[in-house]
Amino acid sequence: MNNSYTDLVKQTFHFPQEGVDLNKNSGYLEFNGLDLKPIIEKYGTPLKLTYLPKIGININRAKEYFEKAFKKHKYEGEYYYCYCTKSSHFSFVVEEALKHNIHLETSYAYDIEIINALYKKKKISKDTHIICNGFKQKSYTSRIAKLINSGFKNVIPVLDNKEELQMYKGRIRTGEPFKLGIRIAAEEEPSFPFYTSRLGIKARDILEFYVDEIEGNEDKFQLKMLHIFLNKGIKDDIYYWSELNKSINLYCQLKKICPELDSINIGGGFPIKHSLAFEYDYQFMINEIVGNIKKACKKAKVPMPNIFTEFGSFTVGESMAHIYSVIGEKIQNDRETWYMIDSSFITTLPDTWGIGEKFLMLPINKWDNEYQRVVLGGITCDGHDYYDSEEHINEVFLPKTKSQEVEDEENKKPLYVGFFHTGAYQDQISGYGGIKHCLIPSPKHIIVEYDKNGQLDTWVYAKEQSAQSMMKILGYQ
Repeated sequence: MNNSYTDLVKQTFHFPQEGVDLNKNSGYLEFNGLDLKPIIEKYGTPLKLTYLPKIGININRAKEYFEKAFKKHKYEGEYYYCYCTKSSHFSFVVEEALKHNIHLETSYAYDIEIINALYKKKKISKDTHIICNGFKQKSYTSRIAKLINSGFKNVIPVLDNKEELQMYKGRIRTGEPFKLGIRIAAEEEPSFPFYTSRLGIKARDILEFYVDEIEGNEDKFQLKMLHIFLNKGIKDDIYYWSELNKSINLYCQLKKICPELDSINIGGGFPIKHSLAFEYDYQFMINEIVGNIKKACKKAKVPMPNIFTEFGSFTVGESMAHIYSVIGEKIQNDRETWYMIDSSFITTLPDTWGIGEKFLMLPINKWDNEYQRVVLGGITCDGHDYYDSEEHINEVFLPKTKSQEVEDEENKKPLYVGFFHTGAYQDQISGYGGIKHCLIPSPKHIIVEYDKNGQLDTWVYAKEQSAQSMMKILGYQ
């Protein structure tokens, strides 16, 4: 019986897979073709690694899926890919995404400052679609109004409630009607604590709201978009298709009395790979979505709408990895072996702690060592700072830190563990550069991108957070 970690993986999954493979020379894992051994040797651990080319790869994948679906169904609308900035606000992420002819979605007032900065840098134009979501305070609606007044033609504030419309009246003074969207409050899936999403306007109220507040004012503002988003994402189940079809039917009803309405926004929700066992037929799902929209519109005898998406995790999630060293091994009883990492899950991967998220976790080295069941522990003094199960199984298996059969320089090195596809939300939730639990510092952040000569280049975006920076925030300096 073979007991190496390599044998375990190859007996359990198809390996190698897109984005992850073993480098035949170094014996270390590759991430999108990048050998991680020289990265670790140069920068040490813990570290965060952002591989920017993956952003464009995924954007163009989605565009190709929709292009094929439109061709298959002879669909007559246009497709618009939007990136939702809340997934990762970093300039190097947003600007990389914008290289691929996309549009943007915002969720709070300060996002509009990013829009202004991007325009000054000529990364976007006043023709770029800016979809403004969220429950909006005055600071947000006033910035939206200024954006529209400054000549941005395709800003669409998506009304989250009936009162929001009043916040734009009188503030937007372009002489042209400005565009509006309405978010439909989706019914939550049965397992959710609430029946209806807190976001959006109840579906049964939207027709009446349009007639009472929007119809007849087309010279001032026009309803252009219906927006729906489901928390569980785009999944092939009865709940998703039921809610999507409700929204499509509402679009058809509204279109008959609102000729200006021309777009449906299905939000985000494309899953990304969090396990080697991940399977998802993206093309099938998009074919079905496009087909359902066309079918409903044909039946209602209304024109097919433009389709907008707001992919966040799908855009940026698979571009990042977190890499740690195993700095200690603790055998606490006859069943539990702990591998202690040189950082904290709570502070660097907060979704693992907050919502039990599972990421694609693999060892970087020592694949020829025997494996064992372990629990990964962070170095905070918090009992919840651990990682003990993968997405496909309620256990974690990793190579033993030392080989009993081989004694060489590589055997003396630590076991390095990588968490992959961590690029969405983790920095935003943990608070980049702020105070962390137990004052565990943010790790160094390395960017990998193509230089002007088409060669991959690495550079340090941020060094490991210093004690002095924390002391200043806390008022000790």
